[in-house]
Amino acid sequence: MNPFTLGGRILLAIPFFLFGLMHFAFGANMAGMVPAWLPGGVFWVYATGAALVAGAIGMTSGKLGYWAALGLAALMAVFVVTVHLPGLGNPETQQMAMAGALKDLGLAGGALIQAGLFRSQRAGATQAVRGATPHPARG
Repeated sequence: MNPFTLGGRILLAIPFFLFGLMHFAFGANMAGMVPAWLPGGVFWVYATGAALVAGAIGMTSGKLGYWAALGLAALMAVFVVTVHLPGLGNPETQQMAMAGALKDLGLAGGALIQAGLFRSQRAGATQAVRGATPHPARG
């Protein structure tokens, strides 16, 4: 594996993993970020933390890496829509909401790129098994 791809995969997984741990450590404090229309409060904080940690481990290990990366990208999109966008309408939270939205959009983009890399690697391995030569990477 290309060392840049491996390094990028690990660097991308670090914030997901640490944010997941923070959900467990500070779950009660984060419960207020759960949209009021969603019952369960702190349960969703812990569930999200588990998804973040599992996704980071899956992406780093390569076990179900494609699905882990897609799941993390989808989770980030949900955060943007349900947590950050509502905050943009409040002048008191607007700056933090924008920073959070941009951070999560960037993480979603990185996760989608990683999913694409997993898919390309899987396709290349499938072609190699069949005896075909995989296409070189296109820029």
